Amino acid sequence: MAAKSDGAAAAAGPGPEGAAGGPRGGPGGREEAAAGPGGPGAAAAGGAGPRYELRDCCWVLCALLVFFSDGATDLWLAASYYLQGQPVFFGLTLLFVLLPSLVVQLLSFRWFVYDYAEPAGAPGPAVSTKDSGVGGPAVSTKDSASAFGAEEGGPELGARPSSASAYRRRCCRLCVWLLQTLVHLLQLGQVWRYLHALYLGLQSRWRGEPLRRHFYWRMLFESADVSMLRLLETFLRSAPQLVLQLSLLVQRGGEPDLLSALSTSASLVSLAWTLASYQKVLRDSRDDKRPLSYKGAVAQVLWHLFTIAARSLAFALFASVYKLYFGIFIVAHWCVMTFWVIQGETDFCMSKWEEIIYNMVVGIIYIFCWFNVKEGRSRRRMTLYYCIVLLENAVLTGFWYSSRNFSTDFYSLILVCVVASSFALGIFFMCVYYCLLHPNGPMLGPQMPGCIFRKASRPCGPPFEAVTSPPRSLPRTTVTEREGVSVGGERAGTPTPPVFQVRPGLPPTPVARPVRTEGPVIRIDLPRKKYPAWDAHFIDRRLRKTILALEYSSPTTPRLQYRSVGISQELLEYETTV
Repeated sequence: MAAKSDGAAAAAGPGPEGAAGGPRGGPGGREEAAAGPGGPGAAAAGGAGPRYELRDCCWVLCALLVFFSDGATDLWLAASYYLQGQPVFFGLTLLFVLLPSLVVQLLSFRWFVYDYAEPAGAPGPAVSTKDSGVGGPAVSTKDSASAFGAEEGGPELGARPSSASAYRRRCCRLCVWLLQTLVHLLQLGQVWRYLHALYLGLQSRWRGEPLRRHFYWRMLFESADVSMLRLLETFLRSAPQLVLQLSLLVQRGGEPDLLSALSTSASLVSLAWTLASYQKVLRDSRDDKRPLSYKGAVAQVLWHLFTIAARSLAFALFASVYKLYFGIFIVAHWCVMTFWVIQGETDFCMSKWEEIIYNMVVGIIYIFCWFNVKEGRSRRRMTLYYCIVLLENAVLTGFWYSSRNFSTDFYSLILVCVVASSFALGIFFMCVYYCLLHPNGPMLGPQMPGCIFRKASRPCGPPFEAVTSPPRSLPRTTVTEREGVSVGGERAGTPTPPVFQVRPGLPPTPVARPVRTEGPVIRIDLPRKKYPAWDAHFIDRRLRKTILALEYSSPTTPRLQYRSVGISQELLEYETTV
């Protein structure tokens, strides 16, 4: 049976190709149990698996602190402009706070409506889970809503609830709808998602199996949602707010206002934190990538903090003198970067129009900092990007400095030095991250692409040799050879080495663990997206609901299998000797 998802199907059953595994890493960024007597896949097959730790909770609380400090300082500064009788600055500051917040709250509420709504009368996706072992039990459900109804109303899947329980369920759903509507009207959708992810993580730590893994899956999904929403909001709100307030500080000169300095600092920290948090959750969500440690996340925060600070200050200096030309420069830079992203043929979203909108948002991010959107080694592309940024920063700062008085304006020279030193510090922390703290190992030393088991006795993935097509013909065995007569000086019956031997080729993305052959399998009729894209079950809401329903109804942790785009299974199993 299959579950359609934008023309694709998701089914559960035995199958060898495209294994994605079960939930591995979460916001904690830890490794699973190393390979032991049971093999590296033992934990995924039903062992303890990853756990939600205290540092994960602290990371979420710090993210909430950054969120509230950014919003509170911006609103406080807008009120200050209003009290000082500066309506233009008040309007711009308030606009950069409210408009991005409204966009993000609408998107968040739309996700909630889709996740929480029950189809009325319409048949949902037909899905099934089946144990891949011989004679294993099979559990099926017609749609995800029925499975979640079993989760809420009773232990048996498909059991019809009584009238009293149905009434209580309707009342609970109505209260949830009212609460979510109020939360999003108050512009607190991200806060709710942060707290919900924290609750799910703590529940996964306190509960036993199978509820532990169920809460952990939901925590992963919630963390992915809030990281995407925060990334969109920060570059629509904090980035323009940072440039605006820095421009006003440069125009005033003299001693900076304390409230403006707090607002710019909070916006800068919010941008750097959101980028590092997004990369951390993205890596932790994929079982084919090593998780990002907290040391690496802090190094990323410092890297983005100093590079964005230099970039924003260069923008502010130029915009304080050449306002019209600054607008032209920003639009031109955004168009060039968006075209660069589009020609790279990204594969992040489930539809063409969503992909175009995503590329436009990435173009906005590229105005301020580097953001990896393509699989493979990004060293050349990142070097080219930062060379362009360094040249632009130098030109923008040089034009501003040329409009100042060289002989008496020592303050201008200090600002130029701040731009240069901040950019240099950002590049330094970027090198520290790639040389010492990258999950795949040092950039200049031996790397371990994708493998998450440090104690594995052999490298991850199949052998490197590959044959792309089977042999078209085999030499016939002669009568003399069949009768055991010595041919060419060789004794009859002597084993000869294989002439043709077809081995599987290296997959596009190295697998992080050996493919499990036991337990339930959820097969998804979609090719797996390549890193740094999210897996389809993280961005497709319908597919996510189906997987959660199957995961809850399964007695053991299921593994996911995407459709293989490589060599066919018949070719992989082909091997002959002459």
